[in-house]
Formats: sequence, structure tokens, C-alpha cells
Amino acid sequence: MISAPAKLATRDLDLFYGDFQALQKVNLEIPSLSVTAFIGPSGCGKTTLLKTFNRMIDLVEGCRITGEVLLDGEDIYHSMDTNFLRKRVGMVFQKPNPFPMSIFDNIAYGPRTHGVRRHSELEEIVERSLRNTALFDEVKDRLRHNALSLSGGQQQRLCIARALAVEPEILLMDEPTSALDPASTARIEELVCTLSEHYSIVIVTHNMQQAARISAQTAFFLLGEVVEYGPTTQIFSDPHDSRTLDYVAGRFG
Repeated sequence: MISAPAKLATRDLDLFYGDFQALQKVNLEIPSLSVTAFIGPSGCGKTTLLKTFNRMIDLVEGCRITGEVLLDGEDIYHSMDTNFLRKRVGMVFQKPNPFPMSIFDNIAYGPRTHGVRRHSELEEIVERSLRNTALFDEVKDRLRHNALSLSGGQQQRLCIARALAVEPEILLMDEPTSALDPASTARIEELVCTLSEHYSIVIVTHNMQQAARISAQTAFFLLGEVVEYGPTTQIFSDPHDSRTLDYVAGRFG
């Protein structure tokens, strides 16, 4: 269905919270260097699946997974160190969550955790990460200021820069613009499209127009299942499943 090589893939993935099954037989292939959107009503499993990709879901008590999640063909739940995985697979959350420290230290935090100590190297990483998110020119004179002094849109770009600082291969984004104004949303969308030239991006969104604007392929979720997955243009113009058509037309959810 998706012709590009798979960067991430799931094989018969089931996920349970206690006795409740949140994901059912999810089979997806997510290509490299592209934007993949997850759409569907609240509670349908989009964010749950996103969190399986870097094992953030491990932090949820009572969670149990069967099946496989593959990164470049390697099962991340059986043969990969979690810290190494999270270096390769970064995540940006719905609400901007900068650490209560300086802009510089927010970006340097991850590289320091992974052993970078030389200040000159950290300076290079901070500048590169901020430039990659089109934020450097806005904050270059106040890198030692508290990151919480930034606007909401700047804070979210800072969080993206923080994720990029450890040089991941994949960027997971959980409704990254839902708390932002239209102008900031447009900046983030433009940034996502630019970053997809160098990173594989998976974005959860409730904004149908956003998915249509920025993604190359879209998966529609309903009640823990992937109802339909394919090129975004096809999902929005000629879906194969009537439930997908109802959702993108705004008739439920």
C-alpha cells in the first residue's frame, strides 16, 4: 500500500490496559523521510500507538503488548536498549513542555545525558538545533534566559529543537499545534514539512486540514483498529471504507 521502504513497522500489534484492549491487530509500515498522520476520534488509539514507538507506553502501569514493533527491521521490545531507542526516536508532546531552565540548557540537556561535555561542542549542537527549527535568530541574544519566558509557539519549536539535539532518526509528534494560535500553527506545519527531508515524522492530529496539508500518508483509527491506511490524497478524496469517508467529512467523532 505504501511503496517507500518502511522505517517503522508493526506486526499484529495488540495492546491491553489490564483487561481493556486499546489496540487490535495493528499492521502498519511507516516510510522513511516522510510525514505520516494518524487521525481518528478521541480515544481511538492514535496516541497509544505513537507511544509504543519509543516505549513511552512502558511507563503505564498494567500495560501489556503482543506482536511486534520494528525499527529498521529490529524488534524494539525484545532486542533494543530503551535509552538507545529514545535517542533514535524523539517525541514532541501536545502541550509545550520546556524544562524550567535556560534555553541553552534545554537544548544541551539531551546531548549531556549522552556524554557530550565540551562546551564548544554543546554550543554547536544548540545553534544547529535552533537553526533547524528556525528559532535561533529569535533567541540568540537570550540563550541564558529561562525557556518559560518564550511564547507558546516558540516553546513548542524549542521542544522540537530539544528533540533534534540528540540527532534522532524519527520524530513523533502528538498534536503539537493543538495549544497554539493559527500563526504559530502555520510555523510548526512549515517546519514539519522542512524537517521531513531529513527525519521520518509521525504526527497525531485532530485537524483534518492539517493532515491534508502536511502528510504524505494517513492512517484512520477507530476503536483501536486501523480502518484505512494509504496516501493522504486518496484517504481524503476517495477512501475505500465508508467510516473513513464519514470521519473526514465531519459526520462523526
